[in-house]
Amino acid sequence: MPGQPRAHRPRRPGAPVRRPVQRVAAAGVPVRGGMPGRGAPRGLPPRGAVHGSGRRVPPPRTVPRGPRRLVRKKHKPANHHIRVVVVRFFLIAALVAAGLKLIQVQGFEAEALAAKAERQRTTEIDLPAHRGSIVDRNGVELAFSVESRSLAFRPKAQREDIETFNKNLKDGKAKGEPLDFDTETATMARAIAAKLGGKVSEGELLGKLRQDAKFVYLVHNVEPGMAREIQEEFPSIISEYRAEREYPGKTTAANIIGVANWRTEDPDVTKHDLHGLAGLELLRDNQLAGTQGRQEAATEEGDDGVVIPGTERDVRPAVDGSDIELTIDADLQYFLQQALTDYVAKSQARGGSAVIMDAKTGEVYALANDKTFDPSSTGWDPDSMGNPAVGAMYEPGSVNKVVTALCAIDQNITSPLDVHQVRDNIRVADRTVRDAWDHGTLPLTTTGIFAKSSNVGTLMLAQECGPDKYSELLKKLGLGTRTGVGLSGESPGSVPPRGQWSGSTFGNLPIGQGLAMTVLQMAGMYQTIANDGVRVPPRAVAARITPEGERIPEPKPKPVRVVDAKTAKTVRDMFRAVVQKAPTPNNGTGVPAALNGYQIAGKTGTAQQFDKAAGRYSQEKYWITFAGILPADNPRFVVGIMLDQPKYVGGPPEGKSAAPLFHDIASHLAQTYNIPLSKEQTPFIPLIEP
Repeated sequence: MPGQPRAHRPRRPGAPVRRPVQRVAAAGVPVRGGMPGRGAPRGLPPRGAVHGSGRRVPPPRTVPRGPRRLVRKKHKPANHHIRVVVVRFFLIAALVAAGLKLIQVQGFEAEALAAKAERQRTTEIDLPAHRGSIVDRNGVELAFSVESRSLAFRPKAQREDIETFNKNLKDGKAKGEPLDFDTETATMARAIAAKLGGKVSEGELLGKLRQDAKFVYLVHNVEPGMAREIQEEFPSIISEYRAEREYPGKTTAANIIGVANWRTEDPDVTKHDLHGLAGLELLRDNQLAGTQGRQEAATEEGDDGVVIPGTERDVRPAVDGSDIELTIDADLQYFLQQALTDYVAKSQARGGSAVIMDAKTGEVYALANDKTFDPSSTGWDPDSMGNPAVGAMYEPGSVNKVVTALCAIDQNITSPLDVHQVRDNIRVADRTVRDAWDHGTLPLTTTGIFAKSSNVGTLMLAQECGPDKYSELLKKLGLGTRTGVGLSGESPGSVPPRGQWSGSTFGNLPIGQGLAMTVLQMAGMYQTIANDGVRVPPRAVAARITPEGERIPEPKPKPVRVVDAKTAKTVRDMFRAVVQKAPTPNNGTGVPAALNGYQIAGKTGTAQQFDKAAGRYSQEKYWITFAGILPADNPRFVVGIMLDQPKYVGGPPEGKSAAPLFHDIASHLAQTYNIPLSKEQTPFIPLIEP
């Protein structure tokens, strides 16, 4: 009943007996429901007591008085789902990046990477192009190339290798005997000098081998077989490819051919090659040199490894240079050089030049200077390497009187046998011009004016011709412009423009003063009358021959009609009297040029040189000239000769005329080329009216 105490339940049979638990309290702490007595505090109801209302009274809360135990908080369990998502994200990102890289490598960079890999296991080999030869008109080689080697050495690297070997030997990492740098280099110098047979001395080699340098050349132009033998005995010797230029004729045509040598000034070693230094070797360098090729080959150890035989393949084949065929005849060129040099010495001249041309085609058969050089040697004199025959201009003197003759005959001013009363002087503007010899008034024929080389008679005819016609004729003859012969260093000569002529200019030009030309231009004037009035510009290069053997002729020069054939023949016949040998006064000025059995037409010339210091023409310094045609009745060759400052006053006969040299040249030409004799002797032509 509510409010009544709960009745005591009887214990069920078999139930455990409940025993009261004795509670032990800490000091000063009452024990609830304990046994009465023993200091139990009073006033506290026992555990399990029933409130007056009938409810059980809760036991009072006890506060522990001893050490307090720490209670750990329980963490919430981790969220494994987020961790899995993050890991998956990073895995996917990594796969995407790898895929993109794979696409880049195999797609966009595949070729570049493949090429890089190829380069790592291959090496490139330069394939030299063979330089073309220079040959004469008969195929005789004047310049050609041969393969050779240059031997080199690395002194510093060799010292380091020996030191490294000796150190490894000491540490037991190598086997053998200790090496000594001086001993090794001495052995090398002695053996190489002996093998090369005096090409280089042992002492010179030893000095180079022991230089304190990274790299040094020991000797050049070594035969490839010998270089290979030396390298097999001494692997530290480096053998480099070279090409050596050979000039079998030595000085023959050297001023025309020039010289080529091995050039190493370019930092790119692949561009080291034979290149022209002067003459045609320089002017035609691109055609002669060809184009280097390139080859790839597999190597055992990358770029520095040994080439695996059979793996070579051409990336770019080498293209050999073309041969250059000249119009020059090597034998005739040799003769002309010797004859000219000897005559210059006899005349005590400062120098000289000469040319031999084909009368019809303008082809240059020989072109010589007294000073030349040997391209097969070294240490050339720059002053001897030029070509004065095409580069040095001079005042031609009376040889230029052919222009007045052409004008007078072409304009019908006179005829060969017309007689002119010629005094020994003439006034032109503010100057007086005289003949080379004193005489009274002479009844000279037109032919006689030129055969006796009268300045006064020439100026008389020139004045009738007029300056305008004369100026036009100079242009047609090619004076004042380059001939286009195809050789380097050609001079155009010098002719004053018509608008700048003063009154005295026309008193100088007709007698060969006040204008300048080269010996090639001078010969060209006489080629015009030899070729019936048609000037064919000279040329020295006939053709280019490709590596395949195809002959490609040079473009033919454009002929220029100067005068008609009749005028040219008339003048040519008139100038035969120059070499006419007859009783005085009907002998010409060039008698020594005559050649038995052949009609010769030509003209002597003597021109004063201008003395800059004195401001006037010199009385001692001259240019001596001669131009002639062989034979005059059927022209085959034209010869031009110039001597610079021979001993004119008080010197030998050779110092006053080049006619004897023409005779020697004409005689050689007639024999060498089997030129038929003239059908008739040159008829006598009166020079002075009886």
